[in-house]
Amino acid sequence: MNRREFLKHTAVGAPASAWVTAGFSFPAATPGAQLKAGFAERNITPDIGMEKPGNYTKAYHRRFHDPCKIRVAVFDDGRKRVALVGVDALMIPRHLVLAARKQIQQQCGIPPDAVLIGASHSHSSGPVGMIQPGEYDFASSLVKKLAYQISQCADAGYLERVQTEIVAAVCHADSLREEARCGFGSGREEKAAFNRRFRMKNGLTYTYPGQGNPDVLGYAGPIDPEVGVIGTWNKSGQLLGCVVNYGCHADASPDEISANWIYYLEKTIRGAMGEDVIVVFLQGACGDVENENQLTSYKPLEGEDAPRLVGERVGAEAVKVLVTAYPGDFSPLDAASRVLQIKRRVPDPERVRKCIEVAQGEKEEKRDTRWIFAKEIVLLDALLAQHPVAEVEVQAVQVGPAVFLSNPAELFCQFGLDIKSKSPFKFTYPVELANGCVGYVPTEEAFGPHGGGYETRLTSYSNLEPTAGRQMVETALELAGKLKPGVVPEPPKAAPFDPREYGIGSHPWSKGNVPPELS
Repeated sequence: MNRREFLKHTAVGAPASAWVTAGFSFPAATPGAQLKAGFAERNITPDIGMEKPGNYTKAYHRRFHDPCKIRVAVFDDGRKRVALVGVDALMIPRHLVLAARKQIQQQCGIPPDAVLIGASHSHSSGPVGMIQPGEYDFASSLVKKLAYQISQCADAGYLERVQTEIVAAVCHADSLREEARCGFGSGREEKAAFNRRFRMKNGLTYTYPGQGNPDVLGYAGPIDPEVGVIGTWNKSGQLLGCVVNYGCHADASPDEISANWIYYLEKTIRGAMGEDVIVVFLQGACGDVENENQLTSYKPLEGEDAPRLVGERVGAEAVKVLVTAYPGDFSPLDAASRVLQIKRRVPDPERVRKCIEVAQGEKEEKRDTRWIFAKEIVLLDALLAQHPVAEVEVQAVQVGPAVFLSNPAELFCQFGLDIKSKSPFKFTYPVELANGCVGYVPTEEAFGPHGGGYETRLTSYSNLEPTAGRQMVETALELAGKLKPGVVPEPPKAAPFDPREYGIGSHPWSKGNVPPELS
């Protein structure tokens, strides 16, 4: 019997939780609730030759590895509907989110604040960033050259396609709603992700100091090992889909078009739970968390081995949660959001002057790190003339006993842990790079005298004031505090112990309640 055949004959291989395969009855919903859910996905794989996102200069896709997708879960408790949208993309531009939400409301009636659209942060996906179409049309000829001819740019046609497919996927999932129940749980995966920032002997913090560097004192931040999972089953015991939340940069790229490690996450869950299961991934707080372990003495994994390790380990943990989760009531549903206006950091005028000189003077073959970040200061200076303040949406979407608290940043992991520790919900899942993108948001400590590193560099992408993360955390917790957590579904309780009965479970077993027999 091969592995596939074996899995089909086990509870793990069946498209349901262990409770369903054991023959549990479909639990009744809370009085007045009509619990339904629907899942759908759409393909948004970019074309060969399109720009590859996540770079400060242009790079292009040359090969295909696996499809990039939009995956959607829609939940309905008879009173309200919410939609969770996971997109295989580096980021989601704010303008695209607003336009998609408007169309979703027009076509299927789900209100904008009940639609969460989160990017997986795949560095091997389609051209949704960094520079947006027309973003610097107002600026000087130098700035426009730096932005459009040298920097990585979003593709207008691809952005339109992503928006269209988000709307189609949400409306399709909404149309597929059927009576369903949800199971909630969390696993732990501690060997797939590592903090990439380190305290050094010189008193500063470096990002990627290099393996074996004797000046490393230790990690400068934590990871979050929690793998949050919501599984959804219909009345027939079929697993319709699941939502998975975990924090790790999706830049373990196979150097080809790919959903990155999320592809292997989906593949692992589908291999165990059914090939039609929709896996909606929402990225956790991982602005400083990567797959690469800088403190190991072993050579880093290369090619597709790196994303496979992350995806399969996280996927395996999600499967463990799914096969033990008890499906039940997922009411109430609720959602709320607030838009903050957060100031951007402003470079010193003398620094801007020097950066303009650098950006103008270097030839292409000499465009090193110094030149790249000079270019970024020139772009930021132009951006500040039009947008000195960033629009930052913080959102809370509740599914029964779970709440997703989103932000549009590459948020440092410590902030996600702070949100979890103070949330009134048993299952609290921070979601970064959702409903927009404002770049890296480090802790205030990272901006202090012992901070530093790549994430604190001032660029046209990352530039919010040092208190931005704290503002997002406080707002997320305030939104969560106004929601009432649902009850976590639990299996039926065993009958009280009765010593007069003989059997199994809550009674003595007549074959086992004897002293040792030595003769």
